[in-house]
Amino acid sequence: MLLWLNGPFGGGKTQTAYELRRRLPGSFVCDPEEIGFGLHRTLPPRLRGDFQDLPAWRQGVFESLDLTLRSHQGVVIAPMTVVEPAYFDETVGRLREAGHRVCHFALLAERETVLRRLRERGLGLGLRLESFAVSKLDHCLERLADPVFAEHLHTDRIPVPAVADRIAASAGLRLAPNTDGPVRHRLRRAWTGVRQVRLG
Repeated sequence: MLLWLNGPFGGGKTQTAYELRRRLPGSFVCDPEEIGFGLHRTLPPRLRGDFQDLPAWRQGVFESLDLTLRSHQGVVIAPMTVVEPAYFDETVGRLREAGHRVCHFALLAERETVLRRLRERGLGLGLRLESFAVSKLDHCLERLADPVFAEHLHTDRIPVPAVADRIAASAGLRLAPNTDGPVRHRLRRAWTGVRQVRLG
């Protein structure tokens, strides 16, 4: 099974993905964004636009997830924003056509909630590292409201462990109990956030 976590940049996909991995034995996070960063590193800076526009990214995502799903015994989790229906068809749609069970969730939140989350991450640098995410926010929220991107899960007032619980329940999975207290939860979220910071 593949759990594809969609949503705007800053919508909580990565935090939720690693919460699911922590509480779902044998699961694995396969991040399609890494394929995009690899493609960017092969191109001169002037050619580094949105890597999702590269057919190689969409093909690479399909091939890497198809291989992982065929070879890995546990649940695979892919946190990735995809808001173009054609690109969605080339990734999520193709994986379903290949016979994989794909449970897709769009993690949505109000604009101000996402902006607050973006301010909180990035080693205290606020939105200075998040200009791309901010520039895409309204477009993402508008596109992801479309029924083609269901199942929709609104996360404004739901902590990450509860978001993971709802995803697991919808997918028919049983998570290990969440034993984190408030302090450990904040530390875990901070560490996950720091690991995702990229300075160039």
